[in-house]
Amino acid sequence: TGAISSLQRQLEVQESQLRRTKSEKEMLQKKLRERENQLQAMSAKFCSLREEWKHEEMMVTMEKENCSLRQVVTEQESKLAEQNKLISELQGTVSQLQAEVLTSRYHSHKQQRAQEAIQSHAETLQHRELQTRVALECITSRFERYRSKIIQATFSTAGSKPPQAEVTDEEVLEAMQKIINERMEFHQMLKQKGIK
Repeated sequence: TGAISSLQRQLEVQESQLRRTKSEKEMLQKKLRERENQLQAMSAKFCSLREEWKHEEMMVTMEKENCSLRQVVTEQESKLAEQNKLISELQGTVSQLQAEVLTSRYHSHKQQRAQEAIQSHAETLQHRELQTRVALECITSRFERYRSKIIQATFSTAGSKPPQAEVTDEEVLEAMQKIINERMEFHQMLKQKGIK
């Protein structure tokens, strides 16, 4: 946005300079036309006076003025050419600045769209994270209830001592394995005695 504002200010300055240069060009063209009219008037006057030889001194003066006017016209034409060249350069600069403004706006819109996409993706990820946490808490709760039931079933059998402190998974597994082994031994003993 800052780059666009800077480019727009440059564009306004260049356009203002272009308008000023065009105004100077029109003024120079007006002066040139006035000088040409003066030159034509002086030429007509010179032709009229040349017929009167008694005004020879005035004719010399008129010739000098003619030369001076021709020089002024040449200078004005040179200035006009320079102004035209400057106008051309300013128009090129204005076009370039307009292109840069358009490019900056395009990049700004592109970045805004990318930022909106990233924000949308982040919101989706946050939603998924919340769902995952809820599911994890649910699974954790179910696991704890299941573990509690296993501990209760394991240590509530005959001959088992209830735990005095928090039981580790290894201790629960060991107690369960002990019950399974005893059951297998009892089953084997009944089988040897022929009891179904």
